Amino acid sequence: MQANPVLKPKVATPALIVTSAVTLALALMLAATTFTFPVAGWALVLVVAVGLVLSFIWYGRIRDYRVWQTASRAQWELLESLKRSTGTTTEVTVVSVDSPQPTGAWITIRWNRFDYLQPAWIEALSEPIWPGSVLLIRPDPAQIRPGMPWPPTYSISGKEVLGWAPRISGLRKTSGLPYV
Repeated sequence: MQANPVLKPKVATPALIVTSAVTLALALMLAATTFTFPVAGWALVLVVAVGLVLSFIWYGRIRDYRVWQTASRAQWELLESLKRSTGTTTEVTVVSVDSPQPTGAWITIRWNRFDYLQPAWIEALSEPIWPGSVLLIRPDPAQIRPGMPWPPTYSISGKEVLGWAPRISGLRKTSGLPYV
């Protein structure tokens, strides 16, 4: 099964934070009492072992987050370069993938510029589409015209999709790219 590249990996969970804090407190307590009372060797070995396991977990989670952050930043830079080099484009966020089919999928999209939700049909693409993806598309002038009502269902052909990136809230002040 393919992992969803749109989801930001979790670094800290309540259980991991509590376990780390308790282990650190035990390590400090054992270190402080080592000089005044003889400490059982097994307690020290146990605390050190748990500390090592926790440090590997923290290291792996931070590494996964940094890898995701780098990939997301690269996707947004690609989207920004496509926006600059292509004519009229717009961003739509995939809110949900309702019914995948062999030739495409029924999805719900949000037009980011208008904050408008709409059902849509999207042709099958070379990469899977995930909820939370921001698609850069060329709007079809035959379907959307100024002054005309929105179509009940928007149809997105595969050639209209120029790229995608994970949806991220907030904008970075320096470059205009979203935060990661």
